Amino acid sequence: MSLPGQRLVLAALLALAALSWVYLWLAPMPMPGDRGVSEPTYIVASFLMWFIMMIAMMTPAVAPVVLLFHRSHPQPDLRARRSAAFVAGYLAVWLAFALVATLLQALLIRSGVVDSMAVSRFSTWSAALLVTAGIYQWLPVKAHCLQHCRDPILFLTKHYRPGLAGAWRTGIAHGTYCLGCCVLLMLLLFVAGAMNLLLVAALTVLITLEKLAPIGDRLRWLIGAVLIVAGGWVLTT
Repeated sequence: MSLPGQRLVLAALLALAALSWVYLWLAPMPMPGDRGVSEPTYIVASFLMWFIMMIAMMTPAVAPVVLLFHRSHPQPDLRARRSAAFVAGYLAVWLAFALVATLLQALLIRSGVVDSMAVSRFSTWSAALLVTAGIYQWLPVKAHCLQHCRDPILFLTKHYRPGLAGAWRTGIAHGTYCLGCCVLLMLLLFVAGAMNLLLVAALTVLITLEKLAPIGDRLRWLIGAVLIVAGGWVLTT
């Protein structure tokens, strides 16, 4: 891939992430109306919030894979379309997660486990999420998913598919690994609030470091330990 092509792809990804962060900064947390969490406008607004949040959080970490995928195609005139299809497939996985998270949020609010800002009402719920997320950091499934996220060459060797449809399927495959790597960390937003931007930013940094930093694989162990200790502290205070 030419240097201008690299810059264009990277600029597009950075712009996508930046616009998503601007939206999260400016948009208020969706609040239930007179009909509660079953109100369609609330469901749509919450879904949009979750999906844009996933774009903001995951785009920085996926950039190296997109750049390598772009460079891997021998025909320059097809690279942009294939890269767009790859990103679309990747984000389709997070769109599905956003839908599940929206429904889960509505269920948790209706049951009284979290408040209308999706902040936990019970220390037992908070502790359970923290400890579960911490233990998950140490499991083989987390290590397996993280390996594919940290090694784009390994991933593309196993999952590269030709054509636009193949690019979309490759993006879905990578998104599935990323979901398997990060899903429990995302659910921590049901502890401190779905629109707690400090937590969103902190998770973004941790996820990016796990996937891109040389110490990323060791970092997952440290994150797990911190979460388990935090869960124990929440439960006993």
